Amino acid sequence: MQTQWNEWIKGFRAYLTLEKGLSANTLEAYVHDVQLLTEYFEITSIVKSPAEVSREDLSRFVEYIYQLGLEASSQARIISGIRAFFKYMLLEGTLNENPAELLEIPRLQRKLPVVLSEEEIDRLIRIIDVSRPEGQRNKAIIETLYACGLRVSELIELRISRLYLEEGYIRVIGKGNKERFVPIGEEAIHNIVLYIENVRNTLKVQKQWSDIVFLNRRGGKMSRVMVFLIIKDLAAKAGISKKISPHTFRHSFATHLVENGASLRAVQDMLGHASITTTEIYTHLDKEYLRRTLLDFHPFYVKK
Repeated sequence: MQTQWNEWIKGFRAYLTLEKGLSANTLEAYVHDVQLLTEYFEITSIVKSPAEVSREDLSRFVEYIYQLGLEASSQARIISGIRAFFKYMLLEGTLNENPAELLEIPRLQRKLPVVLSEEEIDRLIRIIDVSRPEGQRNKAIIETLYACGLRVSELIELRISRLYLEEGYIRVIGKGNKERFVPIGEEAIHNIVLYIENVRNTLKVQKQWSDIVFLNRRGGKMSRVMVFLIIKDLAAKAGISKKISPHTFRHSFATHLVENGASLRAVQDMLGHASITTTEIYTHLDKEYLRRTLLDFHPFYVKK
């Protein structure tokens, strides 16, 4: 079945090149959108040829990318690519109607997740005063949230014994006590090490929190509310008017990776999402593959 998809995607690429005259970047974006759809079918064990895909299949796919945290503009761009692909199949005479023609972003009445731009994240990080002990800690917190796509609960529960920084991974305990390894880039590693060596090691750490990475000034575990307040204060100082929270960095992480070309399966695995079906859990990917995905597609590391 995958062979059929590959053949149609190959033809779609030729169609966009020869008949539409699209730029290389636009062409690759359209092809990537269709590849995201094939990855979704693989994740959910749906076995269908391109000609068998229904509007309901596509609607569930769009709901899936919404739940990953992609903002409306990203969803709209992906839908545009999917529509173009099935329009091409219609022109080739394989379909009687385009299942993507009336496809809409689901539940537009819901509040869409807030996503920060790469420039806004850069600005927020630059505003942190690292000359103060809490500044170095806060920079390490923001870098870790954005570099790894963590939930706030996963951040405040992060343990020193679960840091594998030389290997480039952290071990995270997520929802339902499920464990996952998440790749972490050099910038975040650098700031965590600076915080631990220059700030955390100077604190009088309370015994019960001796293995917790991020601590308050009294040597105790940070609360969720404290992380919210830190981010709210930094956003105000950086002149960011969006209403943001720790989860905003998780949405931004997912959006920026997918927009830069990352695999949906890899992003899903790094976020620690269960399969969107209630009966299956997707197969975990090789950890080195996840790390390469982070370094190849995360904005912080693509720039370097």
